[in-house]
Parts: sequence; structure tokens; C-alpha cells
Amino acid sequence: MKEIEKRILNEIQKGIPIEKRPFLTIAKRLNLEEEQIIECIKGLKQNKCIRRIGAVVDVNKIGAISTLVAIKVKKEDIEKVISIINEYNSVTHNYEREDEYNIWFTLMAATKKELDNLLKEIVGKISIYIDEFLNLPSAEKYKTYVYFNL
Repeated sequence: MKEIEKRILNEIQKGIPIEKRPFLTIAKRLNLEEEQIIECIKGLKQNKCIRRIGAVVDVNKIGAISTLVAIKVKKEDIEKVISIINEYNSVTHNYEREDEYNIWFTLMAATKKELDNLLKEIVGKISIYIDEFLNLPSAEKYKTYVYFNL
């Protein structure tokens, strides 16, 4: 990874300003041009160094709720299950783990009833591919800040 890419990634990890031209503000902080920031980020995405840039939303502060779901999926059905889960905009994370429960995803909704209905719908669609699932709503919230110094 180039030094300029590391500098840009280090800076955007600190937060992207909520304003009309956030990359211009970041560029000024790094003594670069706005277009350099934008092109660098595009290149990092194209090269699969980063997948996405998005907001981290505290669902409790916006009045929504979420849950973590763990699923036991047969190896041969993992891709199919992942693609079904990814159809839902309410799914904020979906990832594979090397574990007995090998697919994990988080689901967010405005109300508990909506969350329950969404989970029921998803599980209904994938039920022929899974052995078991766990609905794991948080009992207590722990927030950590992760920063990778590149």
C-alpha cells in the first residue's frame, strides 16, 4: 500500500465530516487535493483493500433496535444463504466464521415487532439450508473504538 493511501485511510478512520464536501475538508487536513482523496478511495475499493465506507449508527439513539443472529449452515449452502440474507437492507453486517455457527449477521428495525417479522421471514427463506439459528439480542451495550494505524 502506498504511503498516501495509508495517510488517507488513517484520516478517514477518525471520521468523515458531515458536510457538503467532506473529502475537501479531509484533503485540506492532509495538504492534498480533494480529487486525490476521492480517486484514492475509489482505487482502494476497486483493489478490494476496502469494501465500503459508511456510517456507524447507534440504533438506540435513533430509536431502532437490532439483534445478532448466528446460523449453522451446511458448507455447500453457505453462498446461497449469504445471498438471501444480503437481499435485506435491514441487515447491517453478514459474515462467515469458522465455527459451528458459521454465518453471523445483524438485523435492524424500527420496532421489535418489525424485527421479529423480518427475522421470521429471513429464517423462513433459508430454513431448508440451515440446521439451527440463534437470535442474540444484546442484553448490555459495550462500545469500542477501533483504529488501525496504517
